[in-house]
Amino acid sequence: MRVISGKARGTSLFSLEGRHTRPTTDRVKEAMFSIINFYLYDALVLDLFAGSGALGIEALSRGAKKCVFVENSRAAADVVRKNLERTGLLESSDLKLCDFKDYLNFAEEGFDVVLLDPPYNKKLCDDALEIIYQKNLLNDEGIIVCETEFEEVVSTRFIKKKDYKYGKIKLSVYTKGD
Repeated sequence: MRVISGKARGTSLFSLEGRHTRPTTDRVKEAMFSIINFYLYDALVLDLFAGSGALGIEALSRGAKKCVFVENSRAAADVVRKNLERTGLLESSDLKLCDFKDYLNFAEEGFDVVLLDPPYNKKLCDDALEIIYQKNLLNDEGIIVCETEFEEVVSTRFIKKKDYKYGKIKLSVYTKGD
């Protein structure tokens, strides 16, 4: 696993051992960032369900101003911190060790880009999207990308712009409006 583009390009990232996290493949990550590339410059990014932090780190590497990483596993949060230190992006980040609902329910700032890559088939995207919608945590011109298993159906009040399929993985893109 590595950073694909930007100022930390080529830096290899630590990952968690075991099956508790599922890193986004380079192919899917490249596709995701080609979709959101124009939203990243100087953006405030939320990497919910951060895992190793690879998605938020990629966003920072490509020009995002700040990324908030939310992870409920101490082991995963330690890996995120190590990856931020390795890439030199720690100062542009804010790492939260807590449940995603706890973070979202107390968050006050709006985000330009929200990256959701939760464990599959647990309706966690639905839950996260509902809180983000209710608390108005997506800025008006912002974008949300949710990675799920292809068959998973996500229910939200955000406007779905498009689904992209990559093997058994689906990226769904949402905004507030047209």
